[in-house]
Amino acid sequence: MSRSLAFYIEVLGFTNADWGDDLFTSINRDGHSLYLCQGSQGTGSTWVWMGFDGDILVLYQELLQKKVKIKMPPTNFPWAFEMQIYDPDGHVLRFGTDPDETQPFIH
Repeated sequence: MSRSLAFYIEVLGFTNADWGDDLFTSINRDGHSLYLCQGSQGTGSTWVWMGFDGDILVLYQELLQKKVKIKMPPTNFPWAFEMQIYDPDGHVLRFGTDPDETQPFIH
């Protein structure tokens, strides 16, 4: 849990819930929350979608500077302008915005 909390708080900018403990907590950013738990509620290889209104290219550069493992750089699909990263436990986090009409689409 400490490794995951360090990643989500120090690297991605989430805050930890006051009530969280070493087995279960809620992390929050920009009015959105994720639960982190240790043990039986999760398995490896989970994929999580996080939509946001920010500039995905700026986020990408920030995460590169922080040495975050990138699965897919920002890619413009008809449904979203999306990038994918790995968290310390191998879960895939998909960050996406509305499609960027100025970028070519990947189908």
